[in-house]
Amino acid sequence: MATEQKQRPRGGYNPVDVHVGKRLRLRRTLLGMSQEKLGEALGLTFQQVQKYERGANRIGASRLFDVSRILDVPISFFFDDMEEDTAAQSPAQQRGVSYEPEHNPDPMARRETLELVRSYYAIDDMPTRRKIFELVKSVGNMSKEAREKAS
Repeated sequence: MATEQKQRPRGGYNPVDVHVGKRLRLRRTLLGMSQEKLGEALGLTFQQVQKYERGANRIGASRLFDVSRILDVPISFFFDDMEEDTAAQSPAQQRGVSYEPEHNPDPMARRETLELVRSYYAIDDMPTRRKIFELVKSVGNMSKEAREKAS
């Protein structure tokens, strides 16, 4: 426990744990799930869920796996949208360990694409779905034209 305390910034929690907790809270509230209900599903008290959401307690790998299944998101969801300065606060980064993140320019491999496609096909009303398709296509074309003019 003492080594964990040394890795945390003075007077606070590790920013990576705080980020994961915020993402947990975001997804839980988007689903309309209470802390009590999530705690029950995990075999925990709602107070423990609160600690996870604040970043006061780290979420272990097996627990994060369970949370991701219950909240119906991949584990990577909890790390999405993390700022670089937050990521730099991870224990390995604090020790100066560096790594080259994989950059995959293929939009079909991105999480955002998968979520967009799932959301699109969740729209049952075909005329509405078609209008959304045309809107997104139009906005994409406008962006492409603006980039071409700028270069």
